[in-house]
Amino acid sequence: MLVSNLPYIAPLLSLALLWTVAVVTPGPNFFNIAQLAASGSRRHGVVASVGVATGTVMWGLAGGLGIKSLFTAAPMLYLAFKIIGGCYLIYLGLKLFKRSTPAMNQNLLPDEPRRSLFSAWRLGLLGNLSNPKAALFVATIFASTMPASPSPMLLTLAVITMATLSFSWYSCVALVFSSERMANLYSRSRKWLDRFAGSCYMLFGAHLVTTR
Repeated sequence: MLVSNLPYIAPLLSLALLWTVAVVTPGPNFFNIAQLAASGSRRHGVVASVGVATGTVMWGLAGGLGIKSLFTAAPMLYLAFKIIGGCYLIYLGLKLFKRSTPAMNQNLLPDEPRRSLFSAWRLGLLGNLSNPKAALFVATIFASTMPASPSPMLLTLAVITMATLSFSWYSCVALVFSSERMANLYSRSRKWLDRFAGSCYMLFGAHLVTTR
């Protein structure tokens, strides 16, 4: 059984690493959940994390199924997409080095202490699905890490991996940012996190562009 699963290990590890870098880089989901946890409660933040993970499942299924059909029909497009994806990752990496993240005291969401749990879940879901860059990035990751014709089992494992990483990280964000002291500490380290994430993006992008 272990031998039969070995072909899945390399693509899943690559996908997990890329997705982890993408998830931990502060973005709209990060600030939405951080603000929600601070203005509402830890429970609201964790439920919103479930919403983000739900959106990740939707993006993953759409990206995985679409990429599988498209690249099977047009193998040359698969190669082209890898090159484009590599350039896109390099672009994101360079952008992270120049980006200045918003201050945590910025009012990203209205203060709604009476927000329902369903509303928190919906906020996480819509915040994820409303980001048009997410679709391109998910497709890029699948093209970068998955074979041209991934099996249904591999696609399922990939989506589960992405959703689990998303939920785990954003739940931690909700727990951390319910503490004002930890929020201030994390705010001071954002510059180094951006630089680390940018370096990872550029290394992966260069690898995609230079390998066939």
